[in-house]
Amino acid sequence: MLPEVQKLIELQQADREIQRLREEIAALPKKVAVIEAKLAGTKAGLEAAKAAVKADDAARRKHEQAILDEQGKISKFRDQSLAVKTNEQYKALLHEIQFAEKDIRAHEDKILELMVNAETREKEVKAAEAELKEETAEIEKEKAEARRRTAEDEKLLAEWTAKRDQARAAVEETLLRQYDRVAKYRGTGLSEVRDHKCLACQVMLRPQTYNEVRSGGSLVACDSCQRILYYDSTNDVPVAAPTPAPRKRRPHPKFDASQAWYYRPDYREQGEVLLLFLNAAGESQRRIYDAHTGRQIGDIFVRPGEYRLAFPEDLTEDAIRLNGNWEESELEAWGSEIPMVVLDLLQRDLDLARAEAKPRVRTEAVAAEHPAAS
Repeated sequence: MLPEVQKLIELQQADREIQRLREEIAALPKKVAVIEAKLAGTKAGLEAAKAAVKADDAARRKHEQAILDEQGKISKFRDQSLAVKTNEQYKALLHEIQFAEKDIRAHEDKILELMVNAETREKEVKAAEAELKEETAEIEKEKAEARRRTAEDEKLLAEWTAKRDQARAAVEETLLRQYDRVAKYRGTGLSEVRDHKCLACQVMLRPQTYNEVRSGGSLVACDSCQRILYYDSTNDVPVAAPTPAPRKRRPHPKFDASQAWYYRPDYREQGEVLLLFLNAAGESQRRIYDAHTGRQIGDIFVRPGEYRLAFPEDLTEDAIRLNGNWEESELEAWGSEIPMVVLDLLQRDLDLARAEAKPRVRTEAVAAEHPAAS
């Protein structure tokens, strides 16, 4: 691993810890606010229970006073009845007395109902007081823990800030700007590579890119997320070698297929390439791709006639025919680059073709050394 990458890993670790601590410090006051809101709700419940008790007491006193008032009326009406001279006057006073007695019974019923409710109200107040006491103790404990954690986080934040400043000072300025630019938009500026994949964006890497990162000879950025890539061999999980399956005979592509793929090891100035030929409507077209990256080289070239007749200069002895057949709509969807999964399939078929050709080459060499006697 390059020393610059190791320094960036230390810097990113410091940045992550600083971010985590800042978020935790910012979250603690919110947590305390939630705790205090809960306590305020319990206090409000207690105050409401006490207010209900006071209201019942006031209502009971009101009914008791009303009973005294009605009793006073009855006493007055009875005194008046002694002085009446007509039967009608006596009946009228008697009616007033009965009406007052009825009101007294109604007030007594209300008082009895309030007395029954008073027991429930008192229980509610005692329960609310006990809950408030318990919650107050627990909340004070939580608030003290929050204050302790905040002080601890602020101390750690100061330590990590110093580590980050030290790490930044050790990184070359141009590389630091690249790291900061990517981290600003992506959250992180570095990503580990594992199993041919960028772990940050989960995009598969080209074999050439993956090998460059593993070799650690130069700085490489992910084509997808632009993060600087690094490889840590300690995170590789050893995989038991599978039991080799019986080798199957490699299928050979059809001679007259409308689509043909070829590998050329030394094609003009481009070097190793993949050639794709398509036959359609009395003409053929040729596309050229870089064998390592899958990127298209040049434009699509079209000639009249079947591809073997139209492009004979491309079908040299070193050209190896490969298995591959994809719908034209898929080819168009690729754009100017072969997908990695397709490139891997073609590469595996090329390896099989080369392995298949080795025994034949050895046989021909032996035959040339020991020609049959005439």
